[in-house]
Amino acid sequence: MSRSRERLLSLDALRGFTIIGMIVVNSPGSWGHVYAPLLHAPWHGVTVTDMVFPFFLFFVGVSIALAYAGKSQRKAERRSAYGKILWRVVKIFALGVFLNLWPQFNFEEVRVVGVLQRIAIVFGVCAILFLNTSWRQQFCLGAGVLLAYWGLLQWVPVPLDEVNRGALESGIVERALGASQAVSVEAASEGALAPNLEPGTNLQAWLDRKLVPGSMWERTWDPEGVLSTLPAVGTGIFGMLVGAMILGIGDPYRRVSWLFFVGVVTVLAGEVWSWVFPLNKNLWSSSFVLFSGGWSTLCLAACLLLVDIQRHRGWAQVGVIFGSNPVVAYALSGMLTLFFYASTSYWPSLSKRFMDGAIGLGMSGELASLLYALLYVGVLFLPVYWLWKRRIFVKL
Repeated sequence: MSRSRERLLSLDALRGFTIIGMIVVNSPGSWGHVYAPLLHAPWHGVTVTDMVFPFFLFFVGVSIALAYAGKSQRKAERRSAYGKILWRVVKIFALGVFLNLWPQFNFEEVRVVGVLQRIAIVFGVCAILFLNTSWRQQFCLGAGVLLAYWGLLQWVPVPLDEVNRGALESGIVERALGASQAVSVEAASEGALAPNLEPGTNLQAWLDRKLVPGSMWERTWDPEGVLSTLPAVGTGIFGMLVGAMILGIGDPYRRVSWLFFVGVVTVLAGEVWSWVFPLNKNLWSSSFVLFSGGWSTLCLAACLLLVDIQRHRGWAQVGVIFGSNPVVAYALSGMLTLFFYASTSYWPSLSKRFMDGAIGLGMSGELASLLYALLYVGVLFLPVYWLWKRRIFVKL
């Protein structure tokens, strides 16, 4: 097989471990008992949990580079790929909306945006870009997107609406920015709020309220909203650039060395940028793109070394099994919550009974909650293992 068609077992493993991470952080035994690293940062800052989603988008970008490398050079294949890409975007997006509707199917309160919806958009945009641009053009475009996003949030005033006006009247913005920077209601002659990075009053939140249909995760803004999808595309582009590096460097040890170098430099660049544009997963800040992309690259380099070069593959097998059918695992994790978390006035949920029993035996609430999440991963392992054993790979 040529390098452009080479399948990296390490990439499958990391994709699977990322899905496992998503399930663990989304499925604790009780949200009242969760270890701090398994919770998202309240606003600025980063936890391990905040890194899970950008890791997956990064691997989407790497996979695009490996899968479409040959097609980008052949016009006929490139044209035939467009329809498949669009159809895949529609299917993944539709599955995300379906999971948001499940199980009540309340179409009046449906959340149209979400995790799978963002994955679909990033995949579609990045795949089209990869087929029509060089890696240099992708680099320039990605850098331009991150710089433009920084400029929009830092220097563009936010138009006043009911939410922003309420924040001004309550003094939230003054306390966050300082009275000298905030624009009072009386002084807002141009109808705008000072640029800010605060929850619900920043430019991204205002645009979400204007453009996002249906309900939003935080009522007045959404972490998977419109504007923050731009830097999320930057995460996918980052992955494509790393994928191009993997394909372009023949010697495996030299390839891994360059990946380690790029990872370290990018983590440091993200940390430095965070001094003026804080690391923030909800905003998907530009510094967050570099910081998470750098750590994604370092993890991929380590896994390439251990799994694909040195052939230490036993520990990675669980990740490979989940990574072979990631959409199935993620969809089932959302749908089976109906059976593992639902309760009635007559019948407590399985999660509550487990937590009560474990705590009654002397186990800490946090440990019991994590153990329940891991048991839930074990339940989901059964169907994806069955599919993997029969070489059935569900691709949307």
